[in-house]
Amino acid sequence: MINYVLVLVGGACGSVCRFAASSLTRRLTSTEFPIATLLINLIGSFLIGLLTAAHPGNFNQLLLGTGFMGGFTTFSTFQMENVTLFQKKNYRLLSIYLFSSLGLGILLAILGLHLGHFFAGTQRG
Repeated sequence: MINYVLVLVGGACGSVCRFAASSLTRRLTSTEFPIATLLINLIGSFLIGLLTAAHPGNFNQLLLGTGFMGGFTTFSTFQMENVTLFQKKNYRLLSIYLFSSLGLGILLAILGLHLGHFFAGTQRG
């Protein structure tokens, strides 16, 4: 039962942080480009790399990984924003969004993983 509570608490905190970050980003920018979701998912990619490298144990993995990161990042919003850009025939922004989300997301996850190993003093396999 405690595992469900950890995921619930982490997910709630992650969702609130996503909402706050998204609201702030939308207030500071006015663009058709989905910058809020891009930034949130890129930050999430980096953080999940750090978390993975830290081998945090079941408690922190459930709270921070499954819970917080699951609530903070958003694949469904990413997909819907892609569909919206496609429907508007804004193929230029769609391409930029897809490639920056996927390419930068992978690079940031790798960077987080490497930095996590560095700070933890562990060797990667």
